[in-house]
Parts: sequence; structure tokens; C-alpha cells
Amino acid sequence: MTPPAPDNPASDDPAPYDPVPDPVVTEAVARALAEDLLADGDLTTALVPEEATAHFALRARQVGVLAGRACATETFRQLSPDLPLTWYIGDGSVLVPGQTIMEVTGSLRPILTAERTALNFLGHLSGVATLTSLYVAAAHARNPAVEVLDTRKTTPGLRALEKAAVQAGGGVNHRSSLSEAVLVKDNHLAGITITEAVARARTMWPGRLVQIECDGLDQVAEAARAGADALLLDNMDPPTVARAIKVAHAESAGPILTEVSGGVTLESIGDYAAVGPDRISVGALTHSATVVDLGLDLIWRHTEGD
Repeated sequence: MTPPAPDNPASDDPAPYDPVPDPVVTEAVARALAEDLLADGDLTTALVPEEATAHFALRARQVGVLAGRACATETFRQLSPDLPLTWYIGDGSVLVPGQTIMEVTGSLRPILTAERTALNFLGHLSGVATLTSLYVAAAHARNPAVEVLDTRKTTPGLRALEKAAVQAGGGVNHRSSLSEAVLVKDNHLAGITITEAVARARTMWPGRLVQIECDGLDQVAEAARAGADALLLDNMDPPTVARAIKVAHAESAGPILTEVSGGVTLESIGDYAAVGPDRISVGALTHSATVVDLGLDLIWRHTEGD
């Protein structure tokens, strides 16, 4: 299946889908390069004459949605600040096989050392964006208003990058950390009732969103009556979700958001979207994305004496 263009396609400037603070990108790239270089650096590339120069093109080898441009740029910059990179598309752009995404010309050694790290970031993050775009398209085909959200099921240390990739694919970010919102799940309820949890959250964290995970209609009713801002409708089938939404709005004194979560697949998300939730969260966007195949192809090289 070819990924559709996101609702807000990116321009050549990656800013629309690059909300990651620069230090996050810088630190992630530095850690990745350190894994490769360690104490003795790139032993194989040291065999290449220091004066050798080359021209490479980054090309797509399959359909997908681009993400990770900032990380790739930073990888080349950290190894050689003077390498000129020419980008032709930005994050959020749909890729087609054979398409030239970027070109780089300059000293061969740093290009070779940067290659795998840059491709790792681009392939993984583009995979997240691509999978997100497919889920968004399937959901919007049945309900254009529903939002498709990610979760905290992210790669340790790469959360901000993966969540930016979700945005590039047309998705929406759920909370990025435990401090952004109150989300009371089933294990929390081992020591407190739903009504008590909402009341305490209002006292301790006024103004913060309070969401309750609900496994059944009785919990939906209690959470709505207690004044929760949002409900996480966990592991319910679409007909049950439809009933839960009706109960939530009937029992709540004010506006209340409904979010489907748990076991949502690319095949089932349309059925969930059709029953009218505000949001659908999908952990697979970040924990099950397949790497997009990209390659850095040599166009020409030159060494003194050639």
C-alpha cells in the first residue's frame, strides 16, 4: 500500500515536522556515532586516501514517508561541518522508489563514516512516519475527525525523535512523559478508586488533564460522573466502544474526550474510527514500525592522481 500524503504536507523546510529541540538531535547523534567510533575510530575508512572526494545521492528504494532529516544532517555535520548537503524534500514528504532525497559532495572519509548512522536514523524514523500515515489514512477513511495518537511505547532515548516522526506521518502525540498529564490505569486502581483518583488529581495537579483507563462500562460511568477530562477505552471491541461513548456523554457534566486503546491494528482501526471516538492510540506506530529502505549511492569519486 502506498502511504498517502499527510494532511499537512511538508515543504523543503523540515520545520513543520521538526519539533525536536536541537540539543535532543545533537545528543542522539553523538551517542550513535560514539557507538560506531569508540576509541580507535573508523578503521576501514582510514584506508581511504585523505584527499579523496566524492559525490553521493541519498535515494529511496521503496515507498514511504520521510522522517529524520535533522538527524541525518547533524550526523554529517558532527563528522565534517563543511560538507555541503542539498535536500530536495522535507520530513512528511511521500517517497517513491528511485527518488533522490539529498545529495552530498566533499571529503570521502567523513561521508563514509556518517553513512550508516545517518541511514539508521532515516530508515527507522521514516518507518515510524510511514506506518503512522497508513493508520491515519485507514482511520480517516471512516472518520476524518478522529485523531491517531502514539503512546509511550518508544525506543529508550529516542522518544522525542519518534514522536516527531509520528507527526511527520500525520499522527498526533500523546503525552511525552509521566509529568504531562494524569493517566490512571488499572494498576493504579489497585490502591484507589476512580472517584478518589480524580478528586486527588484535581487537588494535587489543578489544570492538568485527568484521564482514566476504563475496562468496562461501569468504570466509564464512574469516571464520567467523577469529572474526568478523558477516558481511555481499553481493549473494547467497536460495538462496546460505541456504547461506552454514549455512556460517557450521558454521565459527564461537561465535555469529555474518548480514546480507544489496546490491540488496534491497521485492519481494525477503521471500524473503531467509525463508531465516533475522539482519539485512537496505537503503540505499534513506534514499537512495530518497519525500517524504510534508503541508500546512499555513489555518483562519482576523485582522488589525486586518478
